[in-house]
Amino acid sequence: MASSLSTKPFLGALSSDEPSRFGSLRHSDLRSAVLRISTSRQSRPRTLGVGCVVDGCPPRIPLSEADLQVDLDRRRPGQSRITTPRKETDTCHIYSGVAEGFTTGSPIMIKVPNTDQRGKDYSEMSMAYRPSHADATYDFKYGTRSVEGGGRSSARETIGRVAAGAVAKKILKAYAGTEILAYVSQAHKIVLPEGLVDHETLTLDQVESNIVRCPDPEYAEKMIAAIDAVRVRGDSVGGVVTCIVRNVPRGLGSPVFDKLEAELAKAALSLPATKGFEFGSGFAGTFLTGSEHNDEFFMDEHGRVRTRTNRSGGIQGGISNGETIHMRIAFKPTSTIGRKQNTVTRDKKETELIARGRHDPCVVPRAVPMVEASVALVLIDQLLAQYAQCQLFPINPEFQEPLQMPTLEQSGISL
Repeated sequence: MASSLSTKPFLGALSSDEPSRFGSLRHSDLRSAVLRISTSRQSRPRTLGVGCVVDGCPPRIPLSEADLQVDLDRRRPGQSRITTPRKETDTCHIYSGVAEGFTTGSPIMIKVPNTDQRGKDYSEMSMAYRPSHADATYDFKYGTRSVEGGGRSSARETIGRVAAGAVAKKILKAYAGTEILAYVSQAHKIVLPEGLVDHETLTLDQVESNIVRCPDPEYAEKMIAAIDAVRVRGDSVGGVVTCIVRNVPRGLGSPVFDKLEAELAKAALSLPATKGFEFGSGFAGTFLTGSEHNDEFFMDEHGRVRTRTNRSGGIQGGISNGETIHMRIAFKPTSTIGRKQNTVTRDKKETELIARGRHDPCVVPRAVPMVEASVALVLIDQLLAQYAQCQLFPINPEFQEPLQMPTLEQSGISL
């Protein structure tokens, strides 16, 4: 990878006759160090790709690259006409932490190479800021930025989240039967009516039955048409992803600062292009009275305390109550569009910009597995924490439920 460092003095650098604030290190030493780093980096072969390291994974969990590839394929670009046309297979490789098909307990290193990167598409954007993109704020913060592909502001970084999330989803499913499903509930002005999707019977096949990932066929066609309409004009639209979690163990989350909904919100809002987060009744709950909003308790046929309604969204007091968790995440229209916009160059001159490159006309179809992964990573951390704090010693059976550990045969774990 070519170095962005140069032998020119950086802004604010010490003059040759100014006393150094860094002890005996002189300005000439700084320049020399820059030269050595630049030469070293340029001499290395170019290795383009993204990935992650998953630490803290329990040992003896069956895991293969195929387990991760399913969700990576759902996230990858070029999968339909309403996503970016960039062609990447996003084939993952596990380099550590797995031996003979089982996790070892050591960090799991996962890499995905880039095969269709076109740095030249970003030549104009290296000089002018894309409106509503992170280009300007990265310069404001760091004084420099990665231009090709957007660097850390690129959605390519979500590959690591999705790969790690696939590991988390597998453990949650094996340990507690927990299922995490997300789907597109809004694209631009096409809104899926509340209650049209049955969250108790929703399946992954229903979500994956069309390119927009809306489980209702009629509304899926309307959403696809809405995205197509702006795509051909070089514009973009936003939307909403709804996520549900079934079979959630009770007791996940902590009071006050680490409430479960707060952790989920942080994970979701750290995804690229997110602009809003709701769980349970969300903002609509503000129109109800307490008597209308409260979820009344009852005893089910198995002698468990349940709620008749679920406006709380499966979380009360920051702790999961065992009901289905449901949340909604809003995504803005893609910033990089092929239409002329007014902007400013890096040298502070007003100009016009038509962004080139390959970008999603709407991010929500590919955001579905990203949301699922983010939720899974939060829940697996909370499950491990709950076991360590509240299940290590005998529980109070009058109020607490044991975290049901599967048998070795059920989980597929090896001795």
